[in-house]
Amino acid sequence: MLNTWKRCLLLFIIMIFLPFTAQAYPSTMPIDQIQKGMRGIAKTVVSGTTIEDFNVEVLGIMAQPGASGNLILVKTSGDVIERTGGIVQGMSGSPVYIDGKLVGAIAYGWPLTDHTIGMVTPIADMLKLWDISDTKPSMETKLQNNSTLQPKPMVTPLMVSGFGESALSMLKEKLSPFQLMPYAVGNVPQSEVAPNAAFEPGSAAGIELVRGDVSIGAIGTVTYTEGNKVLAFGHPFLQKGGVSYFMTNASIFTVVNGLESGFKVGTTGDLVGMVTQDRKAGIAGVIGQYPSVIPIRITVNDVNTNKIQDDAVQVVQNEELAPILSATTAYNVIEKAMDRVGAGTANVSFTITARNMPGQTLQRENMFYSPANIGETAVGEFFEALNLLMNNQFNPVDIMDVKVKVEVDKERKTASIVSAKAQATTAKPGDTVAINVQLKPFRGEPITRTVNFTVPQEQAPGPLLLEVRGGGMVPLTQLLLSQQGVDEALLKGIKAKTKTKSFEDTLNNFVSRDRNNTVVVEILDTQMPAGAGGEEKTAENKAVDTEVLPQSQDDDTSLKVKKKRELTIENKGEVATAQAKYKAFITTDYIVDNDTQVLLNVEAKDTKK
Repeated sequence: MLNTWKRCLLLFIIMIFLPFTAQAYPSTMPIDQIQKGMRGIAKTVVSGTTIEDFNVEVLGIMAQPGASGNLILVKTSGDVIERTGGIVQGMSGSPVYIDGKLVGAIAYGWPLTDHTIGMVTPIADMLKLWDISDTKPSMETKLQNNSTLQPKPMVTPLMVSGFGESALSMLKEKLSPFQLMPYAVGNVPQSEVAPNAAFEPGSAAGIELVRGDVSIGAIGTVTYTEGNKVLAFGHPFLQKGGVSYFMTNASIFTVVNGLESGFKVGTTGDLVGMVTQDRKAGIAGVIGQYPSVIPIRITVNDVNTNKIQDDAVQVVQNEELAPILSATTAYNVIEKAMDRVGAGTANVSFTITARNMPGQTLQRENMFYSPANIGETAVGEFFEALNLLMNNQFNPVDIMDVKVKVEVDKERKTASIVSAKAQATTAKPGDTVAINVQLKPFRGEPITRTVNFTVPQEQAPGPLLLEVRGGGMVPLTQLLLSQQGVDEALLKGIKAKTKTKSFEDTLNNFVSRDRNNTVVVEILDTQMPAGAGGEEKTAENKAVDTEVLPQSQDDDTSLKVKKKRELTIENKGEVATAQAKYKAFITTDYIVDNDTQVLLNVEAKDTKK
């Protein structure tokens, strides 16, 4: 009785798992069994989500011309091909079957030729993607072929929804080095894409780089699935090796014919998993697992129309693409809020929270004006910050949260420094001197702002020349050195040899640098590095030089002042230490330009007790 029960239980277990075992491995045809003249079918979607068949005839085997080894040369035909005009971008990954056995995926073609002819990546090469354990992004050697007519991957176009025309143009420009061409598409009604629709060979599949209130993604075709594992495309997307992209289902609107190649117009749909491998033979993904993302909240207020645009997106954690995608998305939100492109002033602030970053949080606020395109100008520093973090030379950074706030005004809020005058012309080390700075706002009446500057405790007696400038102005010191033949690269090289900056120093320099809407007062340091356009100093000596500079006052009188400066030279021709910079500033409601100088006479410190 017990044995009978055990046999029944065993039979029940076998019956449960038998269907899954039967479907676990596809019936495939190795490339060495494929002969010229064999016929079969391929599957793809050219409208909606319906999978359709088209005919395939083998023309031969192309030895070693492709990205992953031998390719199968085929000619396609049938109703689908007649409607599309041939193999089009977006068919990448379309599974090919001969005698019911899976051969591979449509993946390559030749531009400006017969679009009915293409090449198939063998399924054996694609199945190897599941055996790769590397999950870190890496660069691989791209296809090299010495022939004049190279087979070209059927590169899927980048479908973008929720972007305005100007933001899309900016995205095209920034992504051109990656050979990605964005196209504007709309969103598919929810009723047209089944929620969490299961993939099957021939289904439309999406790789999404940005999702949320906007979407940026590419569309291809599923080649094969096994359990929760997916193979698609038959060629690389960006060929970054181990990756972490959004994997979605997709819906196709139509196929657009083109001279070089047609392409499917569609949109990505529901998030179903994660692309983990992006390599020569195609992409591999996992259903039910999701990538690490950068959540970004962008809020833009147009003060002229009182319109507030508040968008939230998720961007893939890709060191090269994330800064570009994030900045162009922010520009797009600004464009939507303004509903115009052109001149204006913007106050921008952003906060970036990340792991493996000194301080865990980076905050920056600044003010910008552009006479042509304020939206593009406004996101420049935001892009710089993300690029600084994601491509730093010290360690990988995991960005956990980003918040961007922008207030934009069509008015020009700029002001020029007209003059500056110290309330007291004589001071002692440690004294604070009030500097009255007269500003002339654009088409406004002059105003005066006061900056309190403290004379350094170690300042030597004698004349002290101060520079008064707008925060966005290039310091006069740098301009003078440039005029004397010292370029910025040389200065950076000298500083780098003096002291290698840490990650913390790099971020602090970015966060604390002058803002465009500040008035800055600092000691005018005109020292010239030895061996850089001036006389070379020896390692053991200290050099004391003088410089003749103009001094501007309210009465426009020009004075000639000799300023002493001292350099310590440790290595021949290189600056090891330099006089420290002392600075004071105030924040204004204007982007400040122009500069002038103020002369103080520093008296000896009173040593009497």
